[in-house]
Amino acid sequence: MVGIDRLSNKIIGLAIETHRQLGPGLLESAYQQSLAYELSKNAIPFELEKKIPVMYKSVNIDCAYRADMVVDNKILLELKSVDRLLPVHEAQVLTYLKLSGLRLGMLINFNVTLLKRGIRRIIL
Repeated sequence: MVGIDRLSNKIIGLAIETHRQLGPGLLESAYQQSLAYELSKNAIPFELEKKIPVMYKSVNIDCAYRADMVVDNKILLELKSVDRLLPVHEAQVLTYLKLSGLRLGMLINFNVTLLKRGIRRIIL
């Protein structure tokens, strides 16, 4: 997991830069687009609004689940701009990890004064 650790640390650094520039209090979409800009600028591949399929008895159920971002097909990012992270937010990331087959998710709440307090790594 050395490569994935390095990638997650890079993502955290870029998220901190995004937060430094914008501060707390904006909509999630502003942070998502700004973080996407930072990832692109650093040549890190990602997908926005990545569809998460649900399989039921070998049938693909279109439930419209979407991860905010999937970085380099390795790390799922769920971005928030809320007063505080709740257990339901962590459960959402865990569910997305299970459905997607990814092992590492990051829950990032940009609505905090110091971003490191708003970051949670979730490993499946």
